[in-house]
Amino acid sequence: MGELRGTHVPVLLGRCLELLAPALGRPGRTVHVDATLGLAGHAEAVLTAHPDTVLIGLDRDTEALAHARVRLARFADRTHLEHAVYDELPEVLDRLGYPAIDGVLFDLGVSSLQLDAPDRGFAYAQDAPLDMRMDQTRGVTAEEVVNTYGHPELARLLRVYGEEKFAGKIASAIIRERERARITSSARLAELVRDAIPAPARRTGGHPAKRTFQALRIEVNRELAALETALPAALDKLNVGGRMVVLSYHSLEDRLTKQALADRVRSKGPVDLPVELPGSGPTFRLLSRGAELPGEEEVAANPRAASVRLRAAERLDPEANRQGRTDRERYRRRVKAMHQPGNGTDEEGEGT
Repeated sequence: MGELRGTHVPVLLGRCLELLAPALGRPGRTVHVDATLGLAGHAEAVLTAHPDTVLIGLDRDTEALAHARVRLARFADRTHLEHAVYDELPEVLDRLGYPAIDGVLFDLGVSSLQLDAPDRGFAYAQDAPLDMRMDQTRGVTAEEVVNTYGHPELARLLRVYGEEKFAGKIASAIIRERERARITSSARLAELVRDAIPAPARRTGGHPAKRTFQALRIEVNRELAALETALPAALDKLNVGGRMVVLSYHSLEDRLTKQALADRVRSKGPVDLPVELPGSGPTFRLLSRGAELPGEEEVAANPRAASVRLRAAERLDPEANRQGRTDRERYRRRVKAMHQPGNGTDEEGEGT
């Protein structure tokens, strides 16, 4: 395995622990899933804070798993570290014999190990083979994508996954270059992207190749497709009172997270009914208003936290939720009665 490559500082660690504590600190054994184990910074803190918690750690990166196994060795009696992508969570839980869980954390995006290891090909600022696979045991590489995809496919993935407005120009530059010689290095690709973007646009927004490398990484690792499946699957596995925390690093991840949570926190019954139909009420509640952003101290200590967006939710108790529906029914009846003719109320204004 060798020495650890890169520096790992867990993002929003204190806030993640705070949000997970009510679910993991309950009496008896609790089960927590770190769906993106990485170098196990969050996992180590959870296991330290909750001595009765069992950890199930998933990661597709075998190198990261090896380092995590060493870091968490003292907790070996209550950890399961699995070589798996987060959309495989239901299968992993079934195999391990855990029908439900109490906490789950998704720390999305590329890890410190992957960014800081030059030979992995994730960083546009370093020359390396165009790999970008988080799991180097399977799948296509970024080199295969840039050298085999047609212009429409390249332009689409750069526009959709990279939100790159010069996607067509960049795709054309890639096609022209590979007709002369195969594109094999991250430095050459970054140079092509920089030259394809108009000079005025290169002066702002960070490195010109940032969005292209993001798009290729997402395509190579099927990140958004896996996340779209994983989020609802994880929510389904949470016990009552269980909590999910998601750390996203770009708008595409955050949008999928927001949509997955929104589907669970709103009523599915007809809005014009005076009462909520059984089984149509919300099954989760949000633990924050919108996405939480990092504070200045967090970003100063860990610059990679600058783009993070945190969302979290808790599974509701159906019995308590039913009481809440009863309370709302009483309120609706009172409001309706106030607006009936002869009640002497002024119907103008929100306060009546």
